[in-house]
Amino acid sequence: MTKKANAAIKVLIADDHAIVREGLKQICAGTKDVVVVGNAANGVEAIKLCRVGNGDVMLLDIVLPDRNGIDILKQIRKEQPKLPVLILSIHREDQYAIRALKAGAAGFLNKQVSPSEILSAIRQVAAGRKYISPSLAQELANQIGFDHEAPLHETLSDREYQTMVMIASGKTVSDIAAELVLSVKTISMYRSRVLVKMKLRHNAELTHYALKNNLVE
Repeated sequence: MTKKANAAIKVLIADDHAIVREGLKQICAGTKDVVVVGNAANGVEAIKLCRVGNGDVMLLDIVLPDRNGIDILKQIRKEQPKLPVLILSIHREDQYAIRALKAGAAGFLNKQVSPSEILSAIRQVAAGRKYISPSLAQELANQIGFDHEAPLHETLSDREYQTMVMIASGKTVSDIAAELVLSVKTISMYRSRVLVKMKLRHNAELTHYALKNNLVE
C-alpha cells in the first residue's frame, strides 16, 4: 500500500497482549508522522483488520493464541500483497527472522528493541524497503559464499520448527497443544515428524541439538 507524500503512516497492530498494543500506541502517539489506526488480539482479527483497516504497515506478533504468526503472514501476503508486515517477537532473531523474511515479512523486530528502532523500522518499510537490524544483516552475510549443507532444522516446516523449539525449551506436548490451541494428537504428529526429519530418537536428543545450534537459550 503506497503512502501519500507528507501523510502520516497508518499502522495496524496485531498482538494478543494488551500492554504491548498500548505500548506501541504510545510510541507512535509521540510522533507526528506515525499513527495507529487499528489493532487486533488474535489471528482472525488480524486478517480482518488487514482487509478493512486501510493501513500502510502492520506490526504482527509471531505468536498469537489462535494461529501461528508465519501462517497469518502468508495469508496476508496473498490477500494484501502491497501491505508491508513487520514481525514482532520475544525470540532472538536467529530463531525466526530468516523464516519470517522468506515468508514475505518486510522486517523482523525483537520486542526488546528501543522505541526509536521500532519507529525507524516502520518508516523504512512504509517507504518500500526491507528492515534488517545490524545483527541480522551480519547473520545473513555470514551465510553468503559458504558451500555447506543446510542444517537439518531448516528442513522443518514453520509449525514443526515452532514445536521443536518449544519442546527444547522444556514444554510438554500438552503444554504446546494448549498454547497453540491445537490438539495433543496434532502436536504429537509434529513432534514425530521433527524426530524423523532431524534423525533424532527422543526429546533429549532434540533438546541437545537445539542447544548446540543456539536455537534456544
